[in-house]
Amino acid sequence: MQIYQAIIDTPFSQLGIKTQNEAVVSIDFLPVNTEKSFTSSSLTECLVHHLQCYLNSPDHHFEIPLLATGTPFQQSVWKIMRTIEAGKTLTYGEVAMSLNSSPRAVGNACRRNPIPLLIPCHRIVAKDGLGGFAGQTNGAVFNIKRWLLMHESRLRNENTGINGLNFKL
Repeated sequence: MQIYQAIIDTPFSQLGIKTQNEAVVSIDFLPVNTEKSFTSSSLTECLVHHLQCYLNSPDHHFEIPLLATGTPFQQSVWKIMRTIEAGKTLTYGEVAMSLNSSPRAVGNACRRNPIPLLIPCHRIVAKDGLGGFAGQTNGAVFNIKRWLLMHESRLRNENTGINGLNFKL
């Protein structure tokens, strides 16, 4: 059983938050019927505040210490993800080109991202659609990517999707 410092409600899922040594180490998407919990600490309180700010304003910038464990290649992909502004996207191919790699390798790094939202893997899309999310191309978890992109598209034009992609909730 996973032990979370907090399980909080969002419009798209319950989020299970794990911290270690005053840094966020993972955020998991949990079923909506997962019971909420909260262990009070300055970090969890700060993170919950930041998440609420993001849900109210998608251009909110997270300033939270992160401890994402991964390979050097995964770390390089995650570093690029953190530079993508809300309301904008890059394709798997664009990220791959910048790293002299392949789109599939970038997709695998996205899938292994332990801290979605704070390391915004949802902002990496396929050249001709949304691509995948957490290793899925449909279903409840994939719909979270769709929700996040729609939420952030408010920053651009409410009538078109990200980078001209049209999608619906």
